[in-house]
Amino acid sequence: MNNNQVERPLQGIRVFETVTGPLAAIGRHLADLGARVDRFGEAESASSGSAIAAARQAHVVIVSAAHWPDLAQVREDRPDLVSMAVSDFGNGNSWSDWQATGPVLDAMSAMLSRSGIRGRAPLLPPGNLAYESAAAQAAFALASALYRALGSGRGAHFDFSALEGAVQALDPGFGINGSATLGKPVGLLDQGRPRKGFQYPIFQCADGYVRICLLAKRQWRGMFEWMGRPAKFAAPEFDAMAHRYASPDLNPALAAFFSDRLREDLEREGQAHGVPISGLRTIAEFIASDHAKARQSVAETTDGRRVPNGVLTIDGARMGPVCDVSASAFGPVQEVTSPHLPFAGLRVLDLGVIVVGAEQARLLGDYGADVLKIESNAFPDGSRQSYLKHGMSVSFGAGHRNKRSVGLDLRSKRGRELFLDLVRQADIVCSNFKPGTLEKLGLGREVLRDANPRIVLSESSAFGDSGPWSGRMGYGPLVRAATGLTLAWRYPDDPESFSDAITVYPDHVAGRICALGVVALLIRRLRTGKGGLSCVSQAEVMLAHFAEAIETGEIGGERDAPWGVYPARGDDQWLVITVRSTADWLALAKLIDFPDPCQLDSPAERLSAKPRIDAHVARWVAQHEPHAAAQLLQAQGIPAAPMLRLAELPGHPLYRERGFFRSEGHPWMRETVMGESFVALSFDMAPPPGRPAPLAGEQTREALAEWLGLHDAELDALQAEGAIELVSPHILAAARDHIAGVN
Repeated sequence: MNNNQVERPLQGIRVFETVTGPLAAIGRHLADLGARVDRFGEAESASSGSAIAAARQAHVVIVSAAHWPDLAQVREDRPDLVSMAVSDFGNGNSWSDWQATGPVLDAMSAMLSRSGIRGRAPLLPPGNLAYESAAAQAAFALASALYRALGSGRGAHFDFSALEGAVQALDPGFGINGSATLGKPVGLLDQGRPRKGFQYPIFQCADGYVRICLLAKRQWRGMFEWMGRPAKFAAPEFDAMAHRYASPDLNPALAAFFSDRLREDLEREGQAHGVPISGLRTIAEFIASDHAKARQSVAETTDGRRVPNGVLTIDGARMGPVCDVSASAFGPVQEVTSPHLPFAGLRVLDLGVIVVGAEQARLLGDYGADVLKIESNAFPDGSRQSYLKHGMSVSFGAGHRNKRSVGLDLRSKRGRELFLDLVRQADIVCSNFKPGTLEKLGLGREVLRDANPRIVLSESSAFGDSGPWSGRMGYGPLVRAATGLTLAWRYPDDPESFSDAITVYPDHVAGRICALGVVALLIRRLRTGKGGLSCVSQAEVMLAHFAEAIETGEIGGERDAPWGVYPARGDDQWLVITVRSTADWLALAKLIDFPDPCQLDSPAERLSAKPRIDAHVARWVAQHEPHAAAQLLQAQGIPAAPMLRLAELPGHPLYRERGFFRSEGHPWMRETVMGESFVALSFDMAPPPGRPAPLAGEQTREALAEWLGLHDAELDALQAEGAIELVSPHILAAARDHIAGVN
């Protein structure tokens, strides 16, 4: 179906926007979902009468924070308006005048400190991931406030910081982590860059490389069978991920096993054995794959350009590029929403696992929804793997706050019946299983829709719900491998220096995209009364973030431009400096006393002279502590920043001044859970509730009594027949021992 002929959930919504540059992606997310986005220039044209009139007619106004002083008056005239002032560091703080670029955000979000290989300089990630991820965070906040405003008449204003959005949505070190970290708090994790090839290892094969992700016991057992059950690795201790990591013999054996086989054969055999595996491909190879073609992952515009075909599929239709958007009115709205947190009163069933699954439902809970995390002792969420015996961790605590846990055996007839009873009371069901999993349980899309025609369904998977790769097991490291990012994330002088091992991308940003799809369907439901289905492919989220590479066939990005990361005074201290223009170059040259800077007047000349420039810059930087050097450079209008580590963020003056982090106690942990104080800073929106993440099955009886009206005798019977599960005695004992300091 032609993208322009699809009815989109935000059709009739009008957006006024003055933002240019990478954060213009905020408006693009809303436009892809059907909103009409009227763009005006940042300065003179935005203050014209026509611009002010357009803003007064809009549902949403997005402006650059440094421009458009008329916003306050428009907001006063329109109490139902949703508005956002966008900037790099937020308004009215000590860093508001600082200049940012993608590398500056990478440095100050602590992304840079985890990118690269131990013993080498930190490596700037490819592309512009910080801004792209921040834009998704902003779009979710705006859509959520819009949902509230349409049903209650109460608008909201956000002071959005790209840095904060990047911290939340790119790779939040204080958020939920991948299973390989065992949920350890930041203080227990190595603060340096990872060892080469340690996590999610990559092995050479006959025609390139493959990556594997052996996380669960069943995945290791599949690998063991595939290798022919070698006696050397038959000990039951190898079922534990920590033991496999500690083995000096396992990776060499895997390398020998893969070395003489082809990528596609390894992928096929690995999938057959239940082993998560992917060959490393370039982005051009991914775009040319049968899978991307079958899914129409790339679209062609009217002027012949190839572009990403959107990041969401709504009711089977891709939300890709829009050429013509109707200016029709949105209404009439048939339902009332909460004037407080946007999703107060809504009920969510969360079947999600690991990072993407945790994030989308947690975001809905942060904005007021009652979220029930459906769990089973037989198939625990991978993020329950923990350094603590009771399946709790600071990572799980951050990713599952504002949820309750209900233990259900969905393999049993009565358990499925109970789940469908919950669906009838719910507004949203979130899942991120491999496509077909719920169908095998007898709980496919049509079954859920028959139970509740108003239900909003959200599904996410590594490669989407259609196409030849849809059945593949997938995690973020495999998505990065399959789509070209892993091959691009290397030091130029070492082809095997793959440096994306401990990043958690695109999982977090994909969770935001999933949540955005949910809110778009909730907004449509306000006027139609009907539910819908939103699907997200993590691979296509990443593809959208490298739109320019679709034409070139190669992922490059900001790290290839004339700037760099330089060692500063101190132990493993680093400084990022960006040169955007000739003015930046002349200011930098003057500060560091570079001779004859005018001889390098063009970007091409500076790029060719980069080794000489780098040597001069490095000598200057080495004399300064990184924070002091950044202040000197920023005073001259030059984007620069010290590389911050995760442990530094909560105490950093910028985050403290903005009140970004909050410490959250937890009844089952001695450690403190560090969370964000807001989705996006707003004085019109209450902070997220503080409900601590649950133990598995901790609120089973409580939640089923509230949602379904079940009494104690009925719950006792359900527990006796195994349809419902409560916190297991050994988990509860381990939790109590931990609190008492026994373990």
